Amino acid sequence: MAILHRATIKPTKAELLTQWIPSRTWCPPGAHPIAVIGAFRYDDPDGRVGMETHVVRAGDVTLQIPLTYRDEPLVGAEDALITQMEHSVLGTRWVYDGLGDPLFVTMLAAVSMTGQGEALGMARFDDRWYIAPSNIRLRGGGWTGERVPVDNFELESEGPDSAVLRNDRFELTVHRRLELGPQPAIGLRASWDGLTGDVVLAVIRDRQD
Repeated sequence: MAILHRATIKPTKAELLTQWIPSRTWCPPGAHPIAVIGAFRYDDPDGRVGMETHVVRAGDVTLQIPLTYRDEPLVGAEDALITQMEHSVLGTRWVYDGLGDPLFVTMLAAVSMTGQGEALGMARFDDRWYIAPSNIRLRGGGWTGERVPVDNFELESEGPDSAVLRNDRFELTVHRRLELGPQPAIGLRASWDGLTGDVVLAVIRDRQD
């Protein structure tokens, strides 16, 4: 579950995305305005790290932007650090590119294989709980009941369209630029209002096949 706070954030998420995305090689060239379509979160098993994926438009390209929000620097992930964010409730947050944060990749792989683990957004106002639903719907799965490791992924390659990560059992392809497509045999897709189908977020291949 993701607890959403009524808070002031500097820089705002919109400012962060607008400033950072154009500097990336997977962003289409040109001065495109960044338009946010929506966002969704994954659950941290320990309840400390915020894991949020933003879906945005840059010109005619739809991008998947995974971020993590941490309460202290992540050792060894200096290249993935985007900025520090001041949150009026949670204090200083270190914001990372999710593909450079091992916890995010672990949860992405787990949700992709099972369709489980998307965080329910909840907010508390005047001593009552309210849902804060995402406008993006996820569909994942395809794995059997076999218990397998979904950690220790390492980045193998990253191009303008996608990144490929591997652990000792699986290959995980994460699409930065999103295209319509069918549900992968094992993987994750998403849809939102106004979309004519589903976009593919991630595909998993069992390297033992």
